[in-house]
Amino acid sequence: MAEFSSASTLPTPPESQTRLHFGKLQHGCEHYKRRCKIRAPCCNQIFSCRHCHNDAMGSLSDPKERHELVRRDVKQVICSICDTEQEAAKVCANCGVNMGEYYCEICKFYDDNTEKGQFHCDECGICRVGGRDNFFHCPTCGSCYSVNLQGNHPCVENSMKSFCPVCYEYLFDSIKGTTIMTCGHTMHMDCFYEMAEQNQYRCPICSKTVFDMSRSWEHLDQEIIDDQILGFFANFRGIFIFVLVIAYLFVMADPMYEGN
Repeated sequence: MAEFSSASTLPTPPESQTRLHFGKLQHGCEHYKRRCKIRAPCCNQIFSCRHCHNDAMGSLSDPKERHELVRRDVKQVICSICDTEQEAAKVCANCGVNMGEYYCEICKFYDDNTEKGQFHCDECGICRVGGRDNFFHCPTCGSCYSVNLQGNHPCVENSMKSFCPVCYEYLFDSIKGTTIMTCGHTMHMDCFYEMAEQNQYRCPICSKTVFDMSRSWEHLDQEIIDDQILGFFANFRGIFIFVLVIAYLFVMADPMYEGN
């Protein structure tokens, strides 16, 4: 009877499939892992991603030269494996690697880290992360929110198409997490926590309380009551001492009183 090794029974993946994943998660920038760079049509310069472009162009000394990249305008990309410049596509036309495990033809968006659960929202017009099944699009607020907030949040028209009231970054396409306050306004989650640490409990936009302050109000009410009680006894003690002093003066002024 012939003997077979366990290795001989395992199917060998096609070379094309192996090539597609070559260099996965080994290239990119601080924002995304991807195997290509983009040529910005606005300034004809090469960057790892649009955020890298915006960070560089937004910090130019001349305000007139500052600008941001419109993601849909990207036409050309450069493969990080073979350095071939080509039209935007998922697979490199020269070396055959996936330039991004996730690729959106509309946004020209590449990302090798698919654990983020990227998906394109047609209503938002951009790609989101977190898994399509975990989000819904609110047409009033103009953005995707967690399904836990569906029918359970105050709507403010186009609330996400505004700037964070703390750090002033545009919220709609920010890569940072956001939160909806009880008043319906939105801000970065990190900014929200930082605001709370500074004992700031009101929305910076409308000044409404954004936390449940009932316990704090009860504590303040009790302090007022305690102060009133202490004030009453303090006043009573003062009156009592005043009466004793008056009585003492009357006694001392009485000619019938003989002091030693």
